Amino acid sequence: MGAATELMVVDGVGSKVEIVEKAEIKEEWFGRFISYLDASPTTVKAYKYELIHFAKYLTDTKKPTPTREDIIGYRECLKTKYKPATTIFRLGVVKLFFRWLASENLYKNIADHIKGVRTDKGHKRDYLTSVQVKSVLDKIDRSTVIGKRNYAIIALSATCGLRTIELARANVEDLRNIGDMEVLYLQGKGRNEKTEYAKIGEKVSMAIREYLSDIPSDVKAESPLFMVFSDGNKGKRLATRSLRKIIKQAYKDAGLNSDRFTSHSLRHTAITLSLAGGATLQEAQQFARHGNINTTMIYSHNLELQKNRCSGITEKAIFANEPSQ
Repeated sequence: MGAATELMVVDGVGSKVEIVEKAEIKEEWFGRFISYLDASPTTVKAYKYELIHFAKYLTDTKKPTPTREDIIGYRECLKTKYKPATTIFRLGVVKLFFRWLASENLYKNIADHIKGVRTDKGHKRDYLTSVQVKSVLDKIDRSTVIGKRNYAIIALSATCGLRTIELARANVEDLRNIGDMEVLYLQGKGRNEKTEYAKIGEKVSMAIREYLSDIPSDVKAESPLFMVFSDGNKGKRLATRSLRKIIKQAYKDAGLNSDRFTSHSLRHTAITLSLAGGATLQEAQQFARHGNINTTMIYSHNLELQKNRCSGITEKAIFANEPSQ
């Protein structure tokens, strides 16, 4: 990749001297940056993809010598095509890349102090009511192993607030008993080990057991809990993308075909229903595995807003003398 920038060179005694040459960004630097990352394989893969996306942008826009203005242009381009969360992540990878280049004295940090994208702290997705969750579950055909699997996935997510990554990482052996409780040990977002667990209710436990009774008998303890059953990939782990598609299709089958309902809505549902049912903020934080209680407070704030009587009071005051329809 032919992008040039001015660099300071160092003389024989280690002091900086006048800028005397230009250096080009090389394709090998992308590989070196990826190797430098101290992150999980999933994160490394995501960063690699985003750098490819950025390199393509420079090529498509004929920007062989990227400047600060080009990074700002990239941000603005992202804002027109993607949601704020995606834009924030993609821009963040680029900023980290140029920070690394500067630390290696390979390229000036042209992304330094470039503003990110503002995003609301509220939820971008709706939660389902208990009636809606039941309608989704009732529409699933449980006469097949795939139907039993999908039923267990949605029931577990809606009652325990699991993320799709937690569902994807779960193994058969992660189902354990603590006292008289059945639990599922989880490897959550950003975690390297399965140190937390979700308590499974009786109805959901029965659904999981019904599904497990239909899977092949040669399944091992370390086998994925939720696996693929198609011929080409039979027995392999369901990816997060596949899980999202399964849940989205279940919504559609129940007549809930809205962009506001996603796989993450089931997690929202579990947390919201727990608070609405009387759980304390601290209980909900522990249940949701939130590192910061402020995240849990967003759910509490939304519930309080729903209970707020002010609009009804003001309407009554203004239209008190008008006859009712």
